[in-house]
Amino acid sequence: MGFRSLPKGDNSYLVALQYIFFGSIILYFGRTFFIPLSFAVLISFILYPVCSWLESKSINRMASILFSMTVVVLFGAAILLLLVYQFSTFISEWPIIKIKLLEVIEQLSGYLFTTFGVSRIRQNELLSQILNQSSGDLFSLIRQLISSYSLSIVLLILVPIYSTLILFYRKRLVKAMYMIFPIESRVGIRAILSQTITAYYNFIKGMGIVYLVVGTLNSIGLLLLGVPHAIFFGYTAAILTFIPYVGIMVGALLPMAMSWITYNSIWYPIGVVLLFSLVQYLEANLIFPLAVSNKLKINALATISAIFIGGIIWGVAGMILFVPFLAIAKLIVDNSPKLKTWSVLLGTSSIQN
Repeated sequence: MGFRSLPKGDNSYLVALQYIFFGSIILYFGRTFFIPLSFAVLISFILYPVCSWLESKSINRMASILFSMTVVVLFGAAILLLLVYQFSTFISEWPIIKIKLLEVIEQLSGYLFTTFGVSRIRQNELLSQILNQSSGDLFSLIRQLISSYSLSIVLLILVPIYSTLILFYRKRLVKAMYMIFPIESRVGIRAILSQTITAYYNFIKGMGIVYLVVGTLNSIGLLLLGVPHAIFFGYTAAILTFIPYVGIMVGALLPMAMSWITYNSIWYPIGVVLLFSLVQYLEANLIFPLAVSNKLKINALATISAIFIGGIIWGVAGMILFVPFLAIAKLIVDNSPKLKTWSVLLGTSSIQN
């Protein structure tokens, strides 16, 4: 008895899965090229309405692009200066923090001696062994960080160049895209491009909501802990979450130091760490998916899955970029009658029983 062949319509889902599989492989091995290009496309879509409006006012295309790009670069420079300010302020408080840190170490050493009978000589030997064992891992971590931030510097150079060129040659690129597809599909492609620009704009609006909510939660928590300048520290830490992992740690350093200096107790810095950890968890698993998903009309499960898969394929960059990628995929399946099942899986519209 032979196997029953699948209906012709069912093959579309197998083809879609094949595209996803092989596309993921290409994206993984070509990430060095595709990551800066993807960031450039993201920025180009965001700046396109501004450039188009400036050009409608009889401003030269290149001048419009350079003006818009300058605003973006200045915004990035402002975030960088804020990061430098955080470090410089923390360093200025370091002498006082160092004294308190030595006091804590002395208290811990005395506790180990009186409770467990570990002598100071034995404590020093254990500390030396730990430092010697971890030195190799530490240098390896430093090398990885230097390599990572070297790549980030390259991205900072390539992304504005790519974005400028994409905006300048946008009509040529769109025309080439039209020529790839049959004539009857060009109207749909034009609609998808228009909706994609709107989706990216909504993505940025959603991120703005995320920063606002996270900053408010940080500020309320710091106010309850009694940390000075709680609102400033809260919103500064929220803005710095734009830099994954590192941003939240840098944002927490200063309120930890200030709370330690103000109250002379280790419990207040621990409270700051617990507060920021809780808010970071809510931001990653609840606030970000809900705020961004509502703007992009993608459900929270699909959004979290995109973040997870993006992290596997492209690391931190994938966690940022794969959500708007998913929005584009949602627009494509919405405009394809054969892929309505995917539209239902990704969408946020209510399903009636």
